[in-house]
Amino acid sequence: MTCANKITLFRIFLVPVFMVFLLCDIPYNDYIGVALFVIAAATDGVDGYVARKYNQVTTFGKFIDPLADKLLVTAALIGLTAMGRLDPWFAFIIISREFIVTSLRIVAISSGKVIPANASGKIKTVLQIVAISSMLIDKIYELSLWGFPVSFILMLAAVIVTVYSGVEYVSKNRSLIDMK
Repeated sequence: MTCANKITLFRIFLVPVFMVFLLCDIPYNDYIGVALFVIAAATDGVDGYVARKYNQVTTFGKFIDPLADKLLVTAALIGLTAMGRLDPWFAFIIISREFIVTSLRIVAISSGKVIPANASGKIKTVLQIVAISSMLIDKIYELSLWGFPVSFILMLAAVIVTVYSGVEYVSKNRSLIDMK
């Protein structure tokens, strides 16, 4: 097992630990929850860097890395929704996009093609991480801009970019979906 894959598996391990601190009434749970989410999110860049720098790109890594990202983001969205801090529609839109793009990638693989991550997908991921982090921090420190919570503005931006990215993936790869 490569070092990069171990880092990715560590991110997956952090997801349920993060959920415990997000949802349970434990001393300092808000602070620990934010820290765990940020650490887990940061490992995404670290494992990719390590894999490329040390030539540790593997088929397992290509499979598990995006899965780890989706598990972390989905867990946070569900947790924030359960806490009443996130509108369920935001979570639904983001999670739906992930199902659609993942399904499209599976169809592509079955056709012998690979759909690589593009710029809008990477921007989407960064915005989602920043928005979720902001919502977690906002539970501790309420920040506002023009009378709106900063976390809401960031989450709205993340949802817009998420929809754009999903539409872009589908439109660029619509030939893979035979609707006849």
